[in-house]
Amino acid sequence: MSDIVVIITLSLLVLLSPFLSRVTKIPVVVVEILLGSLAGYFGFLVENELFKIIAKVGFLYLMFLAGMEVNLKEFKFAKSSLLRRTLIYFALLYACSLSLFLYLHLSAVYLVAFPIFSLGMLVALVKEYGKNEPWLTLALNIGIIGELMSIFALTILSGGLEYGYNQEFAFTLGGLFLFLIGFVVFFKGVRILFWWYPGLKTLIMPHEDGKDQDIRFSMALMFIMVAVMLYLKIDVVLGAFLAGMFIATYFKHKTDLPEKLSSFGFGFLVPIFFIHVGSTLSLDAFTDLKILQLALFISGTMILIRFISSMVAYSGYLGFKNTILFSLSDSMPLTFLVAIATLGYQANAITHDEYYAFIVASMGSAVVLMILIKIIYLFLNRRQEKE
Repeated sequence: MSDIVVIITLSLLVLLSPFLSRVTKIPVVVVEILLGSLAGYFGFLVENELFKIIAKVGFLYLMFLAGMEVNLKEFKFAKSSLLRRTLIYFALLYACSLSLFLYLHLSAVYLVAFPIFSLGMLVALVKEYGKNEPWLTLALNIGIIGELMSIFALTILSGGLEYGYNQEFAFTLGGLFLFLIGFVVFFKGVRILFWWYPGLKTLIMPHEDGKDQDIRFSMALMFIMVAVMLYLKIDVVLGAFLAGMFIATYFKHKTDLPEKLSSFGFGFLVPIFFIHVGSTLSLDAFTDLKILQLALFISGTMILIRFISSMVAYSGYLGFKNTILFSLSDSMPLTFLVAIATLGYQANAITHDEYYAFIVASMGSAVVLMILIKIIYLFLNRRQEKE
């Protein structure tokens, strides 16, 4: 009976979320997280293996869509000054994190968590505001670099907590390096292949496609890459992300494909992931003062170090107002923060209260910042219209 209740509840929440978002003017992602929390609190969404699997697939699909925002042929910094600013940004971000880690004698989990990036919420912002906003375009480009660094940091943390920093950990890290080198070689090889035989692209994804070959190939590639990651014991997120990147880079002729894949993802799989995130946290955690204080410290620190780094690196490039939006948009690593908390707790690197604080911080910052970005964005647009 519980399976039936979960299926019906999920169906209703996925259906109702956009309506509630429209009525309340709250971003749909925030609505899905809050509805998931409420449904979990009242017992409509219980622990269920099928629910977890679909939510995991939704997360991987979200990362696949994030990868599709990256066309490696076009991904470059238009100006060398922007590249310098980006190097300054990341140097400051990691320097601030390391300083806090050493000064406060924190767990290694915090060192990885403070500067971590996740494109999940950025993809949701792109869906909400489009790709033409300068602050969001920059946030997406910086987020891509940050996510790749975050995946690398997650792999190091995961291996270190699981094996200790020993020979087996060195093998895991070496496997990651070898895979990345192999993938770069593969990318270059495919580029040469398509240059010599351009007809292969349309053979794989025809212009006139009545059998949906483009979607079939995209899904097959994503799951094959995930399987490779599982075999190599590397975070599967990397596989989904790289699969999306591959599609975006080499099959640009399928102009309608991103919209088709995005509509399916944000219409079904991705909402289930966000609902699942909300359901994993008891609402009682929001009333525990100790957990709330620690969550505020975690989320506040993440926002503060990004704000400082952004102002130093990009205020002269974006302007003050857009820099604020940029720093806020890159301060919502919802999915990876949950992953870090889970890794740390399972390895006894953080306490139960710290685990809940990380989850509350990830959800709280996502909810508050999505609403805050909406308010600031609308305010700036209205002010611009008056001027």
